[in-house]
Amino acid sequence: MIDRDLVALETPEYVARRARRDASDFREVFDLLDAVRDPELPELSIWDLGVLRDVRKDEVLVVAITPTYSGCPALDVIRQDIVECLRIAGIDKVEIEDQVIPAWSTDLMSQAARTRLRSGGVAPPAPHGAACPVCGSVSVEVISQFGSTACKALYRCLTCREPFDYFKEH
Repeated sequence: MIDRDLVALETPEYVARRARRDASDFREVFDLLDAVRDPELPELSIWDLGVLRDVRKDEVLVVAITPTYSGCPALDVIRQDIVECLRIAGIDKVEIEDQVIPAWSTDLMSQAARTRLRSGGVAPPAPHGAACPVCGSVSVEVISQFGSTACKALYRCLTCREPFDYFKEH
């Protein structure tokens, strides 16, 4: 069942990605790759995060991914997981292509991904800053611009006093 409230909130960038996926000749491969998770954010698939950009066939199956940040250490694991996921499905000839233009942006993330981040205790990116994923308060303070990973900052809620990661808007 489609959550129409979430769909109405999707960014134009996500809607365009979804339309390309839905029109692709490789929808089944996209569906397989939904099992590949970001190792630093296991509640999110690489699709939800906006890292998985395209699947196409040249001489081999090509999977295009975009790093969230330059030098992101999760990319090596993601590449290995993509190859393994497809190998298990019987697809042995795979090329992983880094697509850096256009650059990754939090606008590529689905609303469902933002909801899963919040449920996992991470404040999702927001144009007006972090809100506590525990109590919802916007009365928060930055503890460090660098959280548990480079894409997150560490905050503390001034209402419930809980520390939390905030996924930086980019």
